[in-house]
Formats: sequence, structure tokens, C-alpha cells
Amino acid sequence: MPPPHARPLPVASSAAPLETVAKRSRRVFSAAEKLRIVREADACLASGERGTLGAMLRREGIYSSLLGAWRVQLGAHGAAGLVAKKPGRKPKLTEAERVNVALVKRNAELERKLHIANVLIALQKKAHEILGLALPEFDGGS
Repeated sequence: MPPPHARPLPVASSAAPLETVAKRSRRVFSAAEKLRIVREADACLASGERGTLGAMLRREGIYSSLLGAWRVQLGAHGAAGLVAKKPGRKPKLTEAERVNVALVKRNAELERKLHIANVLIALQKKAHEILGLALPEFDGGS
């Protein structure tokens, strides 16, 4: 029996002393590892043996959805698509890039307006032809 002045240890609901466990760090795969695992999975499927792919996934500690995502990346971009991307926001545009984007937008808007104006002019010419009206003469100079 403990002495009356001793403090008891903190106890969890299971009556065992509390214990803290360090958080596991996230596993990061290199592009070479990803490519090796995808090729190994393809070999497992090609062998035709039942359960080999599942055993390989358990051994590597990955889910089939991750393998599927790697296959999509590999198919879309080749081996370069398996390279890990830097997390976080994309870098902001430089001043020159910002000006370029604004000018491209303005150019697209002006081209759209020009197209509308050309269609309206062609429509007016058709209307004058149908109604038999003479078009006004335009002098190029002042």
C-alpha cells in the first residue's frame, strides 16, 4: 500500500499508465522507387499468380489507389511525371509575366469585338443589297 502522501500516476481508462507515442513521419518515395514498384506490380499481374499483387502492396506498405495514381502519372508524363512536386503555393508571377497576361487578355477581347464588328458590317451590306439601297461612298482621304 502506498504512503498516504504519495501522488498516484495518471491512469488511462484501461488502468495502464499514459504513454505518448511519437508521430510517424510521412513516407516519401523517390521517382526511381515509384518506377520500380509500378514495374514490379506489372510483373505480378503478368505472372498470373493469384495474390501476388496484394502481397507486394502489403510488403511495400502502399494502397492500390496510390499505385493507380502512379500509373496515371507515368502514362501521362513518362518517368518525369513520377518526380515529387514541391508542396505549397506556386510562385507568383513576375511583373513582366503579369503584363503579358493582361495584354493577351486585352488582345483576345479586341479580337472578339473586331469579329462582331465585321459580322455587323457584312449584315449591313446584305441588308442594303436585299433592299436595293445604294451604299454610301467612302473617301479614303479627308
